[in-house]
Amino acid sequence: MNKKIKLALVYKKNYNYFQPDHFDKTTADFFLKSFERNENLEVTYHPCEKTFDTKKLKGKCDVILLPNNRSDGAPDKLENIDEVGIPVISRTGDPHWANRYNQTQFIEENKIDLVFSSHPDSYIYKFYPKSVNHKTIIYGLEKQLYEKIIPFKERVKDKILCTGSTGKMNVKSRVANAILNPKRSGWYFYKLRTLTTKLPYVDYSKIKNGKYANDDYVTYLTRYRASIAATTFYPTLKYWENAAAGCLTFMEITEKNDGTFIGFKDNESCIFINENNYQNKFQEFLSDPDNPKWEEIAQLGRDFAMNELSNDNAVEIIIKSIKKLIK
Repeated sequence: MNKKIKLALVYKKNYNYFQPDHFDKTTADFFLKSFERNENLEVTYHPCEKTFDTKKLKGKCDVILLPNNRSDGAPDKLENIDEVGIPVISRTGDPHWANRYNQTQFIEENKIDLVFSSHPDSYIYKFYPKSVNHKTIIYGLEKQLYEKIIPFKERVKDKILCTGSTGKMNVKSRVANAILNPKRSGWYFYKLRTLTTKLPYVDYSKIKNGKYANDDYVTYLTRYRASIAATTFYPTLKYWENAAAGCLTFMEITEKNDGTFIGFKDNESCIFINENNYQNKFQEFLSDPDNPKWEEIAQLGRDFAMNELSNDNAVEIIIKSIKKLIK
């Protein structure tokens, strides 16, 4: 019988994503559930106020896990980490905030051995030095939430669903953002997504009171045969969530967002779109929504997401990285 790896999750007690009333359960599900249920791990939890003295863990754990490499979720400082010599791994969020929150400095000061994210290296290293050890690990899909879905043939077929943040299209707002908020606006990050919401056959919804149209996100997704996952610079959770929900997913996959690394295949497990072809791609589906090929593509996308991109898969990949660190 293999000896379990002792993993210590160290985090701020008031970390908003771990609070039970937070509308987005993705982070909590990943850190507080998926590691716990892995039979190769023995997880202990260490909430703190500001700093955390790692001497408390000496001889008691093999690795420290942080929910983020900044002090909203992680301690301001891992005290005595030099002395105890315990490897540290951390998730990193959107890398374009790295400079604002001094996240490279955080990695260096807290001796973080590995950071992981769902971002491709091509995007990470635009904001972090190559000295930072990063691994792309797709996480966030809690597959248990997607086990029961509405059959494809019973779903809305004359509309395509789009969800999430968008930008403002009017010229005044775009000029203002270009001057006052360059490379930070919704239009900058979600241009194609924003464009799709103006089409009459696209149903668009933002979150309201933590829900979409009075449904949880999974239920809302499964009401539609087709959905859109579009981000300009890197794929996000929507790409594998929408597919897991059994939607025919129109994915923005381009050289700019380097999205092929996820593993979806055009016209096989999803439909690739870009700013030039998206309307034609949508019309191909809407003009013949009962064509059996759409359900076949949706099913292959669902199978791939559920079998390869779940939180449980992510934890297994992280365990392999941990084993290399603690050899």
